[in-house]
Amino acid sequence: MPSQCERFKQSNIAKRVSQAMNKISEALILMCISFNAYAEENTIEGFWASSGVIIEVKVCHELICAEIVHVFTEDGIDPLTVLDENNREEELRDRPVIGINMFDGFRKEQLLRNSLDGGKIYDPRRGRFYDAELSRLESGNLLVEGCLLFICDGEEWLPLDVTVNPDGSRNATLRNNADM
Repeated sequence: MPSQCERFKQSNIAKRVSQAMNKISEALILMCISFNAYAEENTIEGFWASSGVIIEVKVCHELICAEIVHVFTEDGIDPLTVLDENNREEELRDRPVIGINMFDGFRKEQLLRNSLDGGKIYDPRRGRFYDAELSRLESGNLLVEGCLLFICDGEEWLPLDVTVNPDGSRNATLRNNADM
């Protein structure tokens, strides 16, 4: 049977181990929070404003998707009624623009890179895919360029912070609005 002194030593050791484990847990939590903040600023994953639409960039299986989640329309027009009418494939012209994945061929391993290539982007205004390059700019914006042969065109996508309201609706605000 352990003496009172030995029981005190054992309880003191257990207390120290418990304190050390708490400190390790706190450190891990802080590291996770720091990594998430870093990842949010250094990835293309998230919501972006483009010409006339809001796009959500996310991982879909092994690839990066860019899903159109909102279309800006005139008052009184339901965004879900805006169709992919310029699509080169006639059978796809009746689908809503909302829900279309604009990216093809960008691998999820590329998410944290400042430049991505080797993929394609769909332009619903022209109804076709183009070879694409994506570049994170110092401003935090995303330069999206599509090329056909040697002719390239592009635009800057602006990062958005999106919040979900209790009723399920969403609010979007520009993340980098210092230039505005």
